[in-house]
Amino acid sequence: MTVKSVQFWVQRILMSYDVVRVEQKWQAIWQANPPAQTKSGHSGKKYYCLDMFPYPSGSGLHVGHWRGYVLSDVYARIKWLEKYNILHPMGWDAFGLPAENDAIKKGIHPKIGTQTNIAHFKKQLHAIGAIYDWDKEVDTTDPHYYKWTQWIFLQMYKAGLAYESDMPINWCPSCLTGLANEEVVNGNCDRCGTQVLQKNVRQWVLKITAYAEKLLVGLDKLEWPNKVKLMQQHWIGKSEGLVFTAPVKGTGNLVIQTYSTHFEAFQADTFVVLAPDHPMLAKLLEGTGLEVEVTEFCKKIMHERAQGREEKEPQGIFTGRYIIDPVGNGELPIWVASFAIKDYGTGIVKCSAHDERDFKFAQKYGIPLKIAIVPEDPKLAEQVKNFELCFVDMANGILLEPSEFAGKKGGDCRKAIMEYCERKGLAERKTQYKLRDWIFSRQRYWGEPIPLVHCASCGVVPVPENQLPVELPEVENYQPTGTGQSPLAAIEWWVNTKCPKCQGPAKRETNTMPQWAGSCWYFLRYPNPHNNQSAWTADDMNYWLPVDLYVGGIEHAILHLLYSRFYVKVLYDLGHLPFDEPFTHLFNQGMVLKLSEKSGLVEKMSKSKGNVVNPDEIVAQYGSDVLRLYMLFMGPPELDCEWQDNGLEGIKRFLNRLWDYVHNQNNILPSGQIEDEATTRRVHKFLKEFQARLAQFKPNTAISAFMELVNDLYAQSMKLSKDSLEKVIVSLSVMAPHMASEMADGLLGQLLNDCVWPVYDPALAIDNQLTLAIQVNGKLRGDLLVARGALQDEVQAQAETIIAKWLEGKQVVKVIFVKDRLINFVVK
Repeated sequence: MTVKSVQFWVQRILMSYDVVRVEQKWQAIWQANPPAQTKSGHSGKKYYCLDMFPYPSGSGLHVGHWRGYVLSDVYARIKWLEKYNILHPMGWDAFGLPAENDAIKKGIHPKIGTQTNIAHFKKQLHAIGAIYDWDKEVDTTDPHYYKWTQWIFLQMYKAGLAYESDMPINWCPSCLTGLANEEVVNGNCDRCGTQVLQKNVRQWVLKITAYAEKLLVGLDKLEWPNKVKLMQQHWIGKSEGLVFTAPVKGTGNLVIQTYSTHFEAFQADTFVVLAPDHPMLAKLLEGTGLEVEVTEFCKKIMHERAQGREEKEPQGIFTGRYIIDPVGNGELPIWVASFAIKDYGTGIVKCSAHDERDFKFAQKYGIPLKIAIVPEDPKLAEQVKNFELCFVDMANGILLEPSEFAGKKGGDCRKAIMEYCERKGLAERKTQYKLRDWIFSRQRYWGEPIPLVHCASCGVVPVPENQLPVELPEVENYQPTGTGQSPLAAIEWWVNTKCPKCQGPAKRETNTMPQWAGSCWYFLRYPNPHNNQSAWTADDMNYWLPVDLYVGGIEHAILHLLYSRFYVKVLYDLGHLPFDEPFTHLFNQGMVLKLSEKSGLVEKMSKSKGNVVNPDEIVAQYGSDVLRLYMLFMGPPELDCEWQDNGLEGIKRFLNRLWDYVHNQNNILPSGQIEDEATTRRVHKFLKEFQARLAQFKPNTAISAFMELVNDLYAQSMKLSKDSLEKVIVSLSVMAPHMASEMADGLLGQLLNDCVWPVYDPALAIDNQLTLAIQVNGKLRGDLLVARGALQDEVQAQAETIIAKWLEGKQVVKVIFVKDRLINFVVK
């Protein structure tokens, strides 16, 4: 081995990157001196970057968490380097059913399990290297926090937006407890596998339906993915239709109302169906002699619904009753149908031959049908009239009746039909929403106590605000009581209290709030979580809110995101907030999938499938920066992606190449020395591409731009000035902060705190050379690399040399030159 080669390998060993040492070093520094803590005061430009805070499960963070947390950290770091006052907090969504169920399985108290899990999560989060401000940490189970969760509930209660009602819940007869929908799997209890029943239990309900229109209209001004907006629009389900009112034959004053959004063919209705759990059913059946038979049928249908069975064909039973149709179709039979839903419309539907489900139901039970709208095609129209086809196209079909609209397309006269029905007194116009009021209470222990008391004299009385929080009692036995009530109901010393109004004996509300209660407003608490005087201050809200960037999974599109919007709109209307939407810009990261050895399919990670990737193991082997970059490089961040173990090696090689390059003293110029123009231009071109791709939320292609730069640095043996080196290091820092911090410290003598986000020069970001096309009689015969803006005199001689064989023996009669594009020799 030569002396030169020995020197090379000695230098290579000295500058090799010790990932464990470097990452431990910087994480210790950052924990001792957090680099990006939120500044006090409310002046200067701000950026509120927020992750959907996690439920601290016993299994810890998975790589899916990393994907979202690393993404948000990239954008928080950019704004930090741009010298924004950033708020990038983290906290814990720790109340609720998952934590209680986990504690029951482990035989521990939920509080102990939650605290243990939070400590584990926090340790894992430090490994990410994100610039969270831990001074802003919140925990929904902390009484200092849920004091204000209770306060918000009281504002809703006082505004008439919270009410008490008997509501059906899922009930496990083995566990003797109510279950949330999330705890029912294929109709069975997810803990013991027992078949779940439906049971009426007293509930507290929030009147979210009062905000249906505001929630719908508010979507228009949000920078949210269209998919999420459409999901919320569909969930809210606004429709405009007609309500038809008809008397029930032989019942005196009993009338029913039916709601229809597809009313164009209203003349075709020949029967009526109602839901098996409709409250009017018992009265409707009185005196028919069919009470027992119909009731037993309805119980069977509701039991099948509770089991989550997929209905293969509609089921029904005749009630023995008829309506007298106000439209003039005579007496229409009333049936109970398995597909009718109590909570949609009026729970009663007029049915016709122009709905596939109605059509199938009528054919099964021999109910007469009538045709009122047909397709334009005469052959198809004849098939429809013969009941061979079910025609449902209300917009393009041709109406047969009433006579005023016969021969016209249904869609062309929809508005006119509504006016006709109103004018004739046949129906009333109504706007309907699919959205239902929010069942807010849970019959469980691990949740925020609802701050109300029940007094025999005064009724329901809110707990005075100066007595909040109503703390969850610490008890050894928190298991379900088996009575359908919360376990709190069995704690007499806690339940029995005094009425705040009359000071007489009273009982506390024993239902608790759902997990969503604490997560609906936590983003309002982050600016000042230590404020004991109020949930937030006006100054904080005016400065920090709404959230500038909110990152989380699309699985929260309906529940959390809709509930949070509802909370904010209520608080805005009550004068507590100066804005009515919580999150300006929402970004949903895709899931991380992995091949399951059990099924052979690429699936969502789970222990049961044996395809879980533990980020702790990856960090131990490759380091945090490699995992960070790999999560960003896997593909477009909004799409699901497949985990590939070998992808980590590629990222590791890239970082090591960059580390080796900048630590080779031959590649870095001394301070004050200016690099050549080509190198400067290449760095500025990189900055432009890198930053443009990040602005488009394409970090995967931004990393590609970085890789291309490193390839060019090596291929062209470029030497970086200290200024360009700093720009490269600072760009790297948003994705690989540990390595970048070590580079900045060791090569520049700087901390990232002292650096700024690099700004590229547009003039330098443009290539100063380009390829000029050389043509002969309009045909491409060659090309030439020239300086941008080169004149004809500067390029013609070189061009003639390149295409000499095409000019040989020819006379050049004309030369056409288009600057920066082409030179064309016209010959003969």
